[in-house]
Amino acid sequence: MHAASEATLETVKALVPAGTCVAVVAPGGYAPDPAAVERGVALLEALGCRVKNFYRHEERYQRFGASDEARAAQLMQAAADPEVEVVLALRGSYGVSRILPMLDVPALAASGKLFVGYSDITALHLALLQAGAASFAGPMLNGDFGAAEPNWPALQAFWTTLASPQVTVHEHRPTEEDGKESMDPRCGDRLTDADSPALHAEGKLWGGNLAMVAHLVGSPWFPQVDGGILFLEDVNEHPFRVERMMLQLEHAGILARQKAIVLGDFASYRLAEIDNGYNFGEMLSFLRGRIATPIVTGLPFGHVRDLVTLPVGAHTVLESQGAAGFTLTLSGYPTLRPR
Repeated sequence: MHAASEATLETVKALVPAGTCVAVVAPGGYAPDPAAVERGVALLEALGCRVKNFYRHEERYQRFGASDEARAAQLMQAAADPEVEVVLALRGSYGVSRILPMLDVPALAASGKLFVGYSDITALHLALLQAGAASFAGPMLNGDFGAAEPNWPALQAFWTTLASPQVTVHEHRPTEEDGKESMDPRCGDRLTDADSPALHAEGKLWGGNLAMVAHLVGSPWFPQVDGGILFLEDVNEHPFRVERMMLQLEHAGILARQKAIVLGDFASYRLAEIDNGYNFGEMLSFLRGRIATPIVTGLPFGHVRDLVTLPVGAHTVLESQGAAGFTLTLSGYPTLRPR
């Protein structure tokens, strides 16, 4: 699934099963701009969806979309609603790990709903995977569906994945929008790098936001995946912090049990004088020299507008041609019921 640049509202709408019921929940942060929520709901309705919005802006609490109890209740109510098919996160930020003890995760996993989000929502993805259910790392209401200018290729990729039993994801291919910043050594370059290894690997796709993956290690919600393909992304994390979290996963024995690690976008940070030139590339070279598991780069996923949608828990075939790029063929995950 290489998102087409000619994607439009009409081409995306053609992919959406008519009347798909989408529940909007806020398990993490609140919406900084309430207008984005209105735009997101309006866009879903324009695509032919029925929307049940559990988020109430006036109920926001501190930095969260609501109190811990209310946010947990949103998830459980959406999962129990027989009409709901997709449970879409408002946004990430922080908050899911606060409510994990309040959730009936086995009931969420058995609900058959398609849970969607990324960033902080990684904590929910991992808990669902531990309970035996797949979910989707993909766009959210506030920043994606509610964007002033939606990224149509990303939304097309999303609905294609939810409606298709198999999709193929390609490495990030540079466009004019990447500009010079994509090659700036201060930033985590999400292009496939020259030292990306060539390999074939098959296994369960899992992972998400690196900070959340590392955060849940040792908890009851952390899935035990052997022979998997671990995908990771993060934002506003300096290379030394990325390294520290990767080493935590190594020390815990998690990385050695994976067949491959696939890195997405790591950007939106600025090196300081104290870094003394220790940029993302230097850090990646260190990790590759220390960790035996192959590390592939260039996954078009993370805190970016043109993210792909990844079924967490899907069977995955990774075909990497080294610096020439790679494909991920994903199958064996739940999809929307055809109309």
